[in-house]
Amino acid sequence: MTDASATPPRAPEPSVAPRLIATDLDGTLLHDDKTVSDRTIAALAAAERAGIEVFFVTGRPARWMGVVSDHVHGHGLAICANGAAVVDLHRGGRIVEVSPLERTIALDVVDALRDAAPGTSFAVERTSGIHYEPQYPPLLLDPAAVVAPAEKLLAEDFVTPPAATGSAGDDAPAFPDQPVIKLLAHHPDLEPDAFLALARTVAGHLASFTRSSPTALLEISGPGVSKAGTLAHCCAERGIAPEEVVAFGDMPNDMEMLAWAGTSYAMANAHPEVLAATTARTASNNDDGVAVVIEQLVRRCDEAANRPR
Repeated sequence: MTDASATPPRAPEPSVAPRLIATDLDGTLLHDDKTVSDRTIAALAAAERAGIEVFFVTGRPARWMGVVSDHVHGHGLAICANGAAVVDLHRGGRIVEVSPLERTIALDVVDALRDAAPGTSFAVERTSGIHYEPQYPPLLLDPAAVVAPAEKLLAEDFVTPPAATGSAGDDAPAFPDQPVIKLLAHHPDLEPDAFLALARTVAGHLASFTRSSPTALLEISGPGVSKAGTLAHCCAERGIAPEEVVAFGDMPNDMEMLAWAGTSYAMANAHPEVLAATTARTASNNDDGVAVVIEQLVRRCDEAANRPR
């Protein structure tokens, strides 16, 4: 448990003035009840006023971004599905870029995990929504989903049902063929980190494996796809260098992003591997750790702007 009354950590001085904040959502920006606090809302707005862009970088699909869509300023873009999708939140969560997981590769991953970890069940996240196997646990299921074996969900002739079309946003779907953006694999008995290590051993040459859930739920993307890669691409388009980025995260799916950014923070509630790999710390998500740091960064920007020349 984090002591909310403790003195907030002092943010390390970035090597250059920050131009972009990249923050994970669950376990990082959001409280455990999936809300954004008033303090955090104010801090995000203050960052934008100070000329610092804010990118939400999450494992969530586009259809789950309503929790923060009202708090996006400026560009309106978010990076979803661990880097597999760039989403325009100003246009109802419309997906504007996709780095897909090829169907045949996904099938090879399914075969490898079925052999290595019997009892694994799968879900297939497409740009239009999620579909899953009958054994897949009732996490956050979609009534419009197709329930069938993964092999059928990944078949070449699979057709997205009309009820699911457009679930990624109010506009017409940007990708009518509905590519796969993420494969999910759940095991009812394995320890989460052990399941991740096993999957990387048997199929890491096929795809990118990570996790962000407290359960043994793996998130599988196309080879080389990560939060870091898509964030780097978006920053390059804006002429923003890694040292001008401040990043926040808490789980293994944030590791590459935290390593790429010039200044990175692990939340007090972060996974042990994230804490071990990240030198800077902030308060927990429930204690508004992201807002604590943003407030300090904005204060420094204001002080620099008012400093006599």
